[in-house]
Amino acid sequence: MAVRRFAPETVSGPPVLLVHGFASDGHTDWITTGWPSRLTAAGREVLVPDLPGHGSSPAPAGSLGAKAITAELTRLVAALSEVDVVGYSLGARLSWELPAKAPVRRLVLAGVSPFEPFGAVDVAAALAFADGGKAPADPLTGMIAQMITAPGRNPTALARCVEDLRAEPFTPVAGAIGVPTRFVAGADDPISQGIETLVELVRGADLVRVPGDHGGALRSPEFKATVLNFLA
Repeated sequence: MAVRRFAPETVSGPPVLLVHGFASDGHTDWITTGWPSRLTAAGREVLVPDLPGHGSSPAPAGSLGAKAITAELTRLVAALSEVDVVGYSLGARLSWELPAKAPVRRLVLAGVSPFEPFGAVDVAAALAFADGGKAPADPLTGMIAQMITAPGRNPTALARCVEDLRAEPFTPVAGAIGVPTRFVAGADDPISQGIETLVELVRGADLVRVPGDHGGALRSPEFKATVLNFLA
């Protein structure tokens, strides 16, 4: 798994792991939006991986499901004494599992809902579109087809990721997370629908709403501000 690392001049706290969303990569979600510079200015080392099958990380021969990807993230931070984690969208779904496996100190889960997003996707239709076929009639499949065929993406690997993720549905339960946790959602983000039910599963967690839809919230200065405040 490819990882970019950013070091501060003076360390003031544990490293921060930034976990990107589906069909994106660390550069798109985090680096172009200015997160490493803000965090290193606050004295934090920053780890920005590309999830397997995304960005510059090749797709493994094995599973691209949540368990396999979370295992990769766990190995990435296993040698640290503690780490703060910020996950967005799919990255938040995966990061939900990390406190039980890794030395997580504080956790931010953003742009996520309790619902399984890939269950109704017609993977064959999405791949047919990637091969030059017509756009899928189903809106959800059409959205996924557009995402996996964006420039620089690996449609075959991402389609396999969809299949593997839905074979391991997101089933959040109360008590799974025992570290301080903040949830963040865009005020106009339909993908975060139902995030309130996740907050109720984590003792002491809070929810902050920031301006924007799914993409806009990630890029909003309010999102950066609430995360930096929470991690401090």
